[in-house]
Amino acid sequence: MVESLSIGWIGTGIMGNPMAGHLISKGYKVTSVYNRTASKSDSLVTRGAVFKSPIEIAKECDVIFLMLGFPKDVEELVLGKQEGILKHMKKGAYLVDHTTSTPSLAERIAVEAAEYGVRSVDAPVSGGDVGARNGTLITMAGGISEDIEYLRPIFGAYSQAIEHMGGPGAG
Repeated sequence: MVESLSIGWIGTGIMGNPMAGHLISKGYKVTSVYNRTASKSDSLVTRGAVFKSPIEIAKECDVIFLMLGFPKDVEELVLGKQEGILKHMKKGAYLVDHTTSTPSLAERIAVEAAEYGVRSVDAPVSGGDVGARNGTLITMAGGISEDIEYLRPIFGAYSQAIEHMGGPGAG
């Protein structure tokens, strides 16, 4: 059951913080969070999440959400040779990238994730900070249909609509 999954959230800024907050409000276990500016995670920590490094989150969580600034940030965090989280994630875990990124990067991540036994979904959102605060985002997901359907209830905590756009990179 998705409600019992341990969730990590990396990128708790203007969009990520309220999105993760909606998960907590809906009863999901957001166990750990990270942001380059630690204080941006304070409101989630006061609600029970623990501030941890990205690699610690990767080793512990069943689902990891990313909401970062730019594709280069995603590439470095996920695929980086030194600190890349993908190689530390549990087999069968889900990596969901909500960052507005590039299709080619999402495809690369999906290929490498599969090599590690990780399920990858690229899922940019539309609606801006107001939609994030109000839980009315539109999530456009790319990836394997089975993975999108599994994650759909989680996306529903902060989205008014979830559209499966196609395979990896189509989000």
